[in-house]
Amino acid sequence: MKCRHCSAALSLPFLDLGSAPPSNAYLTEAALRAPETWFPLRLLVCERCWLVQTEDHAGREALFTDDYAYFSSFSTTWLAHSSAYVHAMRQRFGLGPASLVSEVAANDGYLLQYVQQAGIPCYGIEPTASTAAAARAKGIEIVERFFGVELANELAGQGKQVDLVAANNVLAHVPDINDFVAGFARLLKPHGVATFEFPHLLQMIRHNQFDTAYHEHYSYLSLTAVQRVFAANGLAVFDVEQHPTHGGSLRVFAQRSEGGPHLRAVAVAAMLEREAAAGLTSAAAYTGFQTSAQKVKNDFVAFLIEAQRQGKKVAAYGAAAKGNTLMNFCGVRPDLLAYVVDRNPAKQGKCMPGSRIPIVAEERLRQDRPDHIVILPWNLSAEVMAQLDYARAWGASFVTAVPELRISR
Repeated sequence: MKCRHCSAALSLPFLDLGSAPPSNAYLTEAALRAPETWFPLRLLVCERCWLVQTEDHAGREALFTDDYAYFSSFSTTWLAHSSAYVHAMRQRFGLGPASLVSEVAANDGYLLQYVQQAGIPCYGIEPTASTAAAARAKGIEIVERFFGVELANELAGQGKQVDLVAANNVLAHVPDINDFVAGFARLLKPHGVATFEFPHLLQMIRHNQFDTAYHEHYSYLSLTAVQRVFAANGLAVFDVEQHPTHGGSLRVFAQRSEGGPHLRAVAVAAMLEREAAAGLTSAAAYTGFQTSAQKVKNDFVAFLIEAQRQGKKVAAYGAAAKGNTLMNFCGVRPDLLAYVVDRNPAKQGKCMPGSRIPIVAEERLRQDRPDHIVILPWNLSAEVMAQLDYARAWGASFVTAVPELRISR
C-alpha cells in the first residue's frame, strides 16, 4: 500500500486489530440471517509525511450508505460544543446576514441549526441520505453529495463560495485526502476561512484510544501531517486550538495559500514543536501501541468473564463505532454482554456488527437493573453517567475499558 497523501510505500506498522465488519453497518433482523463482510483492520505509518492510515479494503460508498445510522444530535455534549463554535466564529470573523456559511459532512444539521438561528445564510454538504433528510427536516439546505474538487467547482460556479466552512470529524473519513482538501481552497472566498476538527493522534497514542480505529477512519491525524497535506493542496494553516471532544481534538484554522488575510498564530509552531518533542516524526513513537491495546483487551475480557462467574448482569450503553471496534477486537458476544442501550431509534432493534449484540431502548435498563453498565463511548462518560444516575439506586456500577479498565460506583 502507498500513502494516501504522498504515495510513499508504507511499511511501518502501528496497530493490528485483526478483522472487523464496517463499524456503522448495524444489522437488521434480515441481515442477521446472512453472512457479514469482514475486512482486515490494520494501521500503518507513512515515514515521509507521517500520515497514519488504515489499509484500503472498502470504498466510501460501502461505508457511508443511505441508511447511515450516526446522528450527531443525540449527544447533548456535542450540541453544546457546536453552539459554542458558532458563537465563537461569529465573534471572531464578523459573520452576519451578508455572510455565507457551509459545513462539509453536515450530518443531521446539528451545527448548521445554530448558524440558521443566528440569521446567517448557510447550506450543508452531506452524502448520507438518512442524515441529510434529518437536516432538511430542520429547514437546512443540503447538497447530498460526497465533497471534493468537482463539487467545490460546481458550487463556486453557482455563486456559493463561502466566508466560513466547517469540517468537523470528517477529515479522517475521506479516502482521497488530497482531492478533499483541495476542494476547500476552491469553495472559500478569497478571505474565507475553513475550520477542521479531528481527534488528535498525539492523544490517541498517549491515552491508548485504539478503539477510534475503524474502517471509516481512513486517517489518524497530527498537525504535522495535516499541515503538509494542506500546503500541497492550496491551504495554509494559520491557527490551531485544542478541545476536549472525542478524547482530545484539534481545531485547525486554514485559509487559501495565496492571499489569505490572517497572520499565522504562534500556537501553530508551538503545536508542531510539541508533536516533534513527542516523537511523532520518528518511528519510535509508533511502537508499543499494539501492546497497550492488547492489555485493554485482556483486562476487559477478564472483567466480563469474572462478572459472569459471579452471576452478575452486564449491559452496555452507546452503540458507538468505537464500541464496535472494542467488541470485535475483544471477541465479545451476547453471552458476556447481553445488550447495548442507545437513544438513537435508527439503531434500536438492530444488532452491533460483528458481535451481533442487540441494541435496545433505555427502558431495558430500568427493567433488568444490570449490575454493571459498560459505557462504550468513553469520551461521553460524564454525560452518560449523569443521564443514567438513577441506576446507582440499585447499586449499578459504570465501567469504561479505555484507556484502562475503570469501575465507578
